[in-house]
Amino acid sequence: MVSPVRVWLNRTYAENVFFMDQLRRNPADRAVEIHATHGDPDSPVLAAADTADLEPEGLSPAGYVEYALDQCARRGIDVFVPRLHQSAIVAHRAEFEAAGTALLAPPPEAVAVFQDKVIAYEAVRAIGVPVPPWWRVRTADELVLAVEELEAHGHRACFKPASGAGGVGFRMVTRDSFSLAHLNGFPSPSVPLPLVVEALRAAEEPVDWLVMPRLEQPEVSVDCLTGPDNRVRLAVGRTKNGRRRGFTLHEQWLAPARRIAEAFGLHHLSNVQFRMYGDRPVLMDVNTRPAGGLHQLALCGVNVPWAAVRLALGDDPGELEPPFLGQDYSVVSGPRPLRPVSLPQQRTDLAAGPVQAPAPVEPVPLAARSAHPLDVSAPDPAAGAPA
Repeated sequence: MVSPVRVWLNRTYAENVFFMDQLRRNPADRAVEIHATHGDPDSPVLAAADTADLEPEGLSPAGYVEYALDQCARRGIDVFVPRLHQSAIVAHRAEFEAAGTALLAPPPEAVAVFQDKVIAYEAVRAIGVPVPPWWRVRTADELVLAVEELEAHGHRACFKPASGAGGVGFRMVTRDSFSLAHLNGFPSPSVPLPLVVEALRAAEEPVDWLVMPRLEQPEVSVDCLTGPDNRVRLAVGRTKNGRRRGFTLHEQWLAPARRIAEAFGLHHLSNVQFRMYGDRPVLMDVNTRPAGGLHQLALCGVNVPWAAVRLALGDDPGELEPPFLGQDYSVVSGPRPLRPVSLPQQRTDLAAGPVQAPAPVEPVPLAARSAHPLDVSAPDPAAGAPA
């Protein structure tokens, strides 16, 4: 009898409940048992897992590595998909391998390149992939100079943290004075330049922002599966233009994504995002982790999470081609169950070692879990914000 594959996802996005669903519905009909950890006891990821733990707060990256190694040993983890502290974890790959755990993540050199957007843009431009113009700013005066330069060439300026993910901190700069127009309707990412300048001059420490032109739609996120030999096994683009979403295999998007994944060794799952600068696609961002919207490729007849787990375990799935491209679609929210108490219920029979179980509570029935590939309970982090 083939033993189940034990997969751990740490402090991941809510959308990865669908990543978990696809692992369980794998075409090999292999048993998969999923462990999840999170800092939020009400994360739907914890409810969707077979076993779950609350993560300790305040750990340094080194302390978190020790915590992760202990989790892998106690839980008998075969494949670890790290999001939180990814860079620190991949630097200790040999120690995880010694514990019998494969990391579904790129090597540390690749992760390091894409932690800082300026370093990433410079590195990507050096291999011939177009990037938008950018300015790295730390002071109010530097911000004003960058905004004026962009506006002089007819662009609308925006800024975002030089390091960050999920569109956090993205803002568009406006010259309009702050007024009731900014308070009517839904909150807007637009902020008046004078208010930003005032905040920067009042700040005790400099910021680290990237200022660049507002890029236009469509936005195309290319999901890549890359082997340890630096060869891409799968590349499919997910398109976004307003509410409408779809898929593409056009080489204007896929070719530069493959070049990045192969040149920098983005092993396993990565996501390369493009938008339009004038009449050509340019790089917007690179994620060295599975995108939150990866599960949507199920509409193209491929189970990418399972292919990635196979690859991490040394079972190369070979080159994958989607048998078809799914029709255009939209993303809507839907309910997901939560644990009935704050401390996650444990299936202690699945644990590899001794685990202290919490007081018994009524488990969430598996039948209550949504299986629809487009049910989401939070915004798609792969979408980010426009850049």
